[in-house]
Amino acid sequence: MVPGGGRPDIRRAPDAMVVFGRPKGYRGSYKQWEEGNLAPQVVFEVLSPNNTPREMREKLRFYERYGVEEYYLYDPDGNHLEGWQQVGTSLEPLDVLDGWVSPRLGIRFALAARPELVIYRPDGQSFLSHQELDRRATRAEQRALQSEQRATRLAEKLRALGIDPEEL
Repeated sequence: MVPGGGRPDIRRAPDAMVVFGRPKGYRGSYKQWEEGNLAPQVVFEVLSPNNTPREMREKLRFYERYGVEEYYLYDPDGNHLEGWQQVGTSLEPLDVLDGWVSPRLGIRFALAARPELVIYRPDGQSFLSHQELDRRATRAEQRALQSEQRATRLAEKLRALGIDPEEL
């Protein structure tokens, strides 16, 4: 993300961001000055062991300076979520995030008595975890393979009956 002056030397790359009011499509990076100077409205950062407190304070100040409305920082090791919301021209810390609903996205955060953060969509359904997405992808691959094997067997039976399955 680069601010209004078109200076690529001033940048931050959040883990995830949401920008309303811009066309959908792939961007290698979000260049704010090429996007009508529209800042991402919501930014998510996930802490990793090499992030320093100073680095994270600088990111907070950067996002505040360039107009981010909501900023969330998640520590997966401690299952700890911090958040800030734009008030005037500053990002103010949110006191309680368990049960918090993002004003911009309508998603709800749940932390209490859980081993990891759960985020609920506006319709009340939770977003799937990486593990659940992997399980579903594996099951879908297995079903596709089974369907392919079944189609091969059926084609072989048709050929044995003198029917070319390609002509059907």
